[in-house]
Amino acid sequence: MGGRGPKRELAEKIAGEITLSDDPGATLRKWRTDFDISQTDLAAELDVSSSVISDYESGRRESPGIGVVRRLVDGLLSIDERRGGDRIRQYGRVLSAGFDSDVVHDLREYATSIPLAKLYDDIDATRITTGSTDRISGHTVIDSIQAITRLSSEEFFRLYGQSTNRVLVFTGVSRGESPLVALRVVNPTPNAVVLHGIEEEELWDHAADLARIDGYSLAVTNADLDGMLEYLVGLE
Repeated sequence: MGGRGPKRELAEKIAGEITLSDDPGATLRKWRTDFDISQTDLAAELDVSSSVISDYESGRRESPGIGVVRRLVDGLLSIDERRGGDRIRQYGRVLSAGFDSDVVHDLREYATSIPLAKLYDDIDATRITTGSTDRISGHTVIDSIQAITRLSSEEFFRLYGQSTNRVLVFTGVSRGESPLVALRVVNPTPNAVVLHGIEEEELWDHAADLARIDGYSLAVTNADLDGMLEYLVGLE
């Protein structure tokens, strides 16, 4: 697993998670699907049959040793590099901002600003309040529970990347109270917030009031998480 920087860091993270997991096959499957790589493509990269990958992931084959894990991880990263290295760059952005990937799913700056309304439409979001801007220049996708329980107010501010002119997307939301209250301690606030995992009628009663007080656009979406992340990761 040669190389330096985000690629090596990511390789070590994946290998460590697979090796230390109580279910190495399930962990391998998680990473393979996160890279959007089929069993067939990974098998071809490693010059083995698809059944070998399937057997590892299902637990039918003995848990892979460190040598096999190394080959599997190298295969995932090599395929990603040939496709343009999007997953490696994504991890590098999160890493450079000082976050673990289980807290921040994606942190991205756009080459040009895009209409907020279009983003809402593309992720099937319902706008609750209107903020002070109709365009954004980046996004950060955050696991709401991990962010609230693990990040300090200073670390919360780093979620903004290069600019507060972005949308913060909180995943795993049940009512929206906790992330919106947490944002109250951060100054300034982002230009837009999306709460993922709820419908409008499930939203905390005071959510819209807090958004209006702090001046950001608020929206909710219950779109498929993987599909939403795939769309957002593709924005540049």
